Amino acid sequence: MSHPTYHNLIGGQWLPAASGKTILNLNPADHADVVGEFPSSHAEDVDRAVTAAKQAFARWRLVPAPKRAEILLRARNILVENKEKYARAMTREMGKVLAETRGDVQEAIDEAFYVAGEGRRLFGVTTPSELPDKFCMSMRMPVGVVGLITPWNFPMAIPSWKLFPALVAGNACVIKPATDTPLSTYHLVQALVEAGLPPGVVNIVCGSGSTAGAALLEHPDVRAISFTGSSAVGSLVGQRAAATFKQVSLEMGGKNAMIVMHDANLDLALDGALWGAFGTTGQRCTATSRILLERGVAAAFTGKFVARAKKLKIGNGLDESVEVGPQVNAAQVETSQRYVEIARNEGAELLCGGCPLAEGPYAQGTFFAPTVFAQVKPSMRIAREEVFGPVVALLTFDTFEEAVAIANSVDYGLSTAIYTRNVNRAFAAMRDLEAGVTYINAPTIGAEVHLPFGGVKHTGNGHREGLGALDFFTTWKAVYVDYSDKLQRAQIDNAE
Repeated sequence: MSHPTYHNLIGGQWLPAASGKTILNLNPADHADVVGEFPSSHAEDVDRAVTAAKQAFARWRLVPAPKRAEILLRARNILVENKEKYARAMTREMGKVLAETRGDVQEAIDEAFYVAGEGRRLFGVTTPSELPDKFCMSMRMPVGVVGLITPWNFPMAIPSWKLFPALVAGNACVIKPATDTPLSTYHLVQALVEAGLPPGVVNIVCGSGSTAGAALLEHPDVRAISFTGSSAVGSLVGQRAAATFKQVSLEMGGKNAMIVMHDANLDLALDGALWGAFGTTGQRCTATSRILLERGVAAAFTGKFVARAKKLKIGNGLDESVEVGPQVNAAQVETSQRYVEIARNEGAELLCGGCPLAEGPYAQGTFFAPTVFAQVKPSMRIAREEVFGPVVALLTFDTFEEAVAIANSVDYGLSTAIYTRNVNRAFAAMRDLEAGVTYINAPTIGAEVHLPFGGVKHTGNGHREGLGALDFFTTWKAVYVDYSDKLQRAQIDNAE
């Protein structure tokens, strides 16, 4: 059975990789379903794309920002028209269930609508001068050519977080999508092209991180890199980009804690825990991978949580009744299995799951059973290291202060949640939890596009997606206009 073949987008042309090599994109729920064949690009392809972006930038930066924004609005309408088609394609290439892939496309739709408004809000600042007859202001300028490296778990939403603010700010882009999920990025960029984006302003180079990604990092004409992925890879990205003085935005891993106090609405907390832990098959940087239970409610919560986890329907995400899809590839299943063994060896108690599903309807895919561990200590690796799979650790505590200390004890700091009816504790949690995102009476997943998204410690390097993205994709220029018709020297001629 034939399958579609896709090429890189370089300077408005669809071109194969210079090497002629390709990568097959397989449905993780059914490996017999080949989604498409994509280029396996190397440095030569990246160089072509960066050259095209540099040439396009010279023209694009001069387009008024409100006009750039109008293209985003047209792209939004195209995404709306194709939402169901794009969602189904995403489920085939990534595996998560249709309700979630529809949400992924919707997030790109929302991002386009939000960022388009910023085309008329690229505000600068005016301020009085210390000298007479002199005017002072500041303005935002585009960075230039930016490289975008995106992950597979949100293959349209996260590219939109990066592409749309970069474009409205006047930059030209080269995006390298994850090798597991390039099609959704192609669909996103195709919407921009159909909306009238000039050739070369966005270029797609598909390939592995070690080849295409590395070449993008090291290219001298790339001024900035925006990366979303693991903390281990992000550290290397930051180091390598620093060699050529690129500014870098890093959005990386998490080991997110949900705290359940004795006064919580337990049914609500159970709903949130189930969604936070097993939504996207646990393959979110914001996944609820630790649940911290106050000792008085731990037994009741645990029993109900495990019972519901066992009942989750696992399968092909194209089936509307399925609640948990496959993991994206065999390597992710192996990671989940490895952490199960680590947890057992450390003394954690396996309550359910803990194994790949490889028989019957699961034989052609990469499935892993929803897994819950109890008797977990804060020092255990299962409580400290990111699994990125449907594996959750249950811990107990005696006081609110102890819960906060446990939540903060890991290297990550992305998302946190607390379930409580005590408003004082809720506000203390907002203040004291070391994270970029905190939810009150909601799970650790569910960020909205117009708020800042990112984390602290090993999760990020201070930049944010959403609110704050324009700060990364623009640089400040100070402008002085002296209309005194004479030389005036700041700090000298105004001295007493």
